[in-house]
Amino acid sequence: MYDYIRNELPDLVMHHFPATAKKSISGHSMGGLGALVLALRNPDEYVSVSAFSPIVSPSQVPWGQQAFAAYLAENKDAWLDYDPVSLISQGQRVAEIMVDQGLSDDFYAEQLRTPNLEKICQEMNIKTLIRYHEGYDHSYYFVSSFIGEHIAYHANKLNMR
Repeated sequence: MYDYIRNELPDLVMHHFPATAKKSISGHSMGGLGALVLALRNPDEYVSVSAFSPIVSPSQVPWGQQAFAAYLAENKDAWLDYDPVSLISQGQRVAEIMVDQGLSDDFYAEQLRTPNLEKICQEMNIKTLIRYHEGYDHSYYFVSSFIGEHIAYHANKLNMR
């Protein structure tokens, strides 16, 4: 999936649509994890990155550990290449990260761990726009409530406004 999102999808878009070469990336939950990983590992390719309820420390939580064991076996060093908090602590950088997180999300404390991202970004001087929302969970309704702000954020970074 990493190569598809990084290489094949942009090529398809450029071939079939009147698109700019500048890219931004966003995702929800596991897709938010992917967006953060792609942006952090390829900072020159993405103008901006945002996420809704991303898994930010997958090597430290049950969801991530289960997935990594299945896809990457027990090579825990390889796991860190797909862990945003680890990537930042290793020196990977982006200009800014935008995250929206619902505080009524059942996965927030055990699986998502958004404060870990906020903490490492503060320590490493990466600008963040991390917003916590009372009464919002992990659902489509949460994403649909704030997607317009993410689109505007990316449009601004892409100089499309």
